[in-house]
Amino acid sequence: MAPGEKIKAKIKKNLPVTGPQAPTLRELMRWYCLNTNTHGCRRIVVSRGRLRRLLWILFTLTAVALIFWQCALLVLSFYTVSVSIKVHFQKLDFPAVTVCNINPYKYSAVRPLLADLEQETRAALKTLYGFSELESRQRREAEPWSSTWEGAQPRFLNLIPLMAFREGETRRATDFLTGRKRKVSGKIIHKASDVVHAQESKEVVGFQLCSNDTSNCAVYTFSSGVNAIQEWYKLHYMNIMAQVPLEKKINMSYSAQELLVTCFFDGVSCDARNFTLFHHPMYGNCYTFNNKENETIHSTSMGGSEYGLQVILYINEEEYNPFLVSSTGAKVIVHRQDEYPFIEDVGTEVETAMATSIGMHLVVVPLGSQVEASRKQLRPGLVGSITPDSETESFKLGEPYSQCTEDGSDVPIKNIYNAVYSLQICLHSCFQTKMVERCGCAQYSQPLPPAANYCNYQQHPNWMYCYYELHQAFVREQLGCQSVCREACSFKEWTLTTSLAQWPSVVSEKWLLRVLTWDQGQQIKKKLNKTDLAKLLIFYKDLNQRSIMESPANSVEMLLSNFGGQLGLWMSCSVVCVIEIIEVFFIDSLSIVARQQWQKTRKWWSQKRQAPSVPQAAHGHRGRDNPVLDLDDDPPTFTSALRLPPAPGAQVPGTPPPTYNTLRLERAFSDQLTDTQVPAES
Repeated sequence: MAPGEKIKAKIKKNLPVTGPQAPTLRELMRWYCLNTNTHGCRRIVVSRGRLRRLLWILFTLTAVALIFWQCALLVLSFYTVSVSIKVHFQKLDFPAVTVCNINPYKYSAVRPLLADLEQETRAALKTLYGFSELESRQRREAEPWSSTWEGAQPRFLNLIPLMAFREGETRRATDFLTGRKRKVSGKIIHKASDVVHAQESKEVVGFQLCSNDTSNCAVYTFSSGVNAIQEWYKLHYMNIMAQVPLEKKINMSYSAQELLVTCFFDGVSCDARNFTLFHHPMYGNCYTFNNKENETIHSTSMGGSEYGLQVILYINEEEYNPFLVSSTGAKVIVHRQDEYPFIEDVGTEVETAMATSIGMHLVVVPLGSQVEASRKQLRPGLVGSITPDSETESFKLGEPYSQCTEDGSDVPIKNIYNAVYSLQICLHSCFQTKMVERCGCAQYSQPLPPAANYCNYQQHPNWMYCYYELHQAFVREQLGCQSVCREACSFKEWTLTTSLAQWPSVVSEKWLLRVLTWDQGQQIKKKLNKTDLAKLLIFYKDLNQRSIMESPANSVEMLLSNFGGQLGLWMSCSVVCVIEIIEVFFIDSLSIVARQQWQKTRKWWSQKRQAPSVPQAAHGHRGRDNPVLDLDDDPPTFTSALRLPPAPGAQVPGTPPPTYNTLRLERAFSDQLTDTQVPAES
């Protein structure tokens, strides 16, 4: 390197470096405070006195904290919504109404298929309680268990053994089939009872389910024998009906002409042709009024019961299965035209000898405020009316305000229902899909997934254990269905308000029943009584539509302007200052830290490489070979020479003295001008 370049490098090295190229973070922060447009930071550096500087530090940090707090509140408010309410009067479309008889199939038609099952059920009742279905209800303890089974061995009790547990015994139970006590292996799961007892029972009834290899078993117990017998009967019933063709099941159930005695809508007569068949696995033939398959969607122009739907239903209690259902009547559900009617989940029971009225309000509300219609049971001997108190229609905002889905296309669960997406459909579809994956077959009460079959004894002997285990996992949210399924962004729902009235009245009972018997002479070949009929009225209370809509509380533009207002209020800062802060505190600071670490690493590496190659001192040193003088490439000055340490070794090499002739002053010019001569002293 040339001498001039070396001098420039030394000067540049000794000058103070500021700005992004500062060698330390302290110098960088000092440079930033002196040059930034944020006034608080500058006052920290230029203020005189420790107290004043400390106060400015406190004020600046407080302002920064307030900015972060206010900006966090602004971000949280960005994901909130505001609700607006609108009320207007208009002609309303009438919802779809699905009606089902509680008894799915006529007992006379389905009895040949269930003959063996019912025989074993009656025998189990006789074994447990000492009476058959038609005999005395007093229990006879003296009759031995084994005397009940005569002839052929029962098939259904072999598949799912019924057992009775005494109080305090959990590992030993009495088998219904043999009447002997046996050891019970596996876990015991107690099911809640629908029947409330005044005192605790000393005996519980249950049944045992095992896996395919019989290595894992579980016993499901019930505090009431009613629930145990019905649950046991229902499992075998689903196995039998799963093997019956759909066309045969439709013929065994009730036709529209049998179920619907009379029909009126909006003051005009209607009949079975206005209803669409919908076959439910557990409720048989159901019929939907104002379905989407109709040519036109019916609407109502007036409010009140006279302008709604009025139907009289024929229940026919004589055809009821005594072990499958324990109540009499029908089930009704109000829903959208494109929605699947979950009659088993949210259906309302309508009993015989009752009039049930349903009034509705059309209310458009946020999805979080949706109200699910609860199941209501109407007492026998009264006429009831069910009134949908309000129709709930929701339009919820999607991302980023909520996790709702528009049509379910972004949910990784295949919709197995022929209906629009809903949270309930997603949960049922998820469970049915898991059922097919783990158990190899589908549960009977839900639709079939593609390329799947319903569970039955012949193909899947122990599917019931798999089903119960899967259902327990679903309830405990271990299948992941609740985390994957999301609520829909829009929905309609009718909240029902019921009112009851006795129907028919005592004074009109004679003539009304005779007229209805005569009208239904072709379909119903018997004399009707009031316990065979139920009246249903569904109508709008009024035509005032109340819409509750969600809208964003803040837009992106409003959020940015609020950020700017907070920065200007507390720190007199703009967007350019924010960019400057990001550059200095993140980019430049990280660069300085990285440069310092690199220099330390480089210095450590160079010292490591030079350590083993230190040259040995020569025996004789001469002048400029002195190692003490090898501190720089330039020759030492007089001042630096005085600060030199003594040379290593016993003898310091000598340096020849300078020639004293060189110290003599010589004239620059041989002749001096006369006017510059110094006069001689006298």
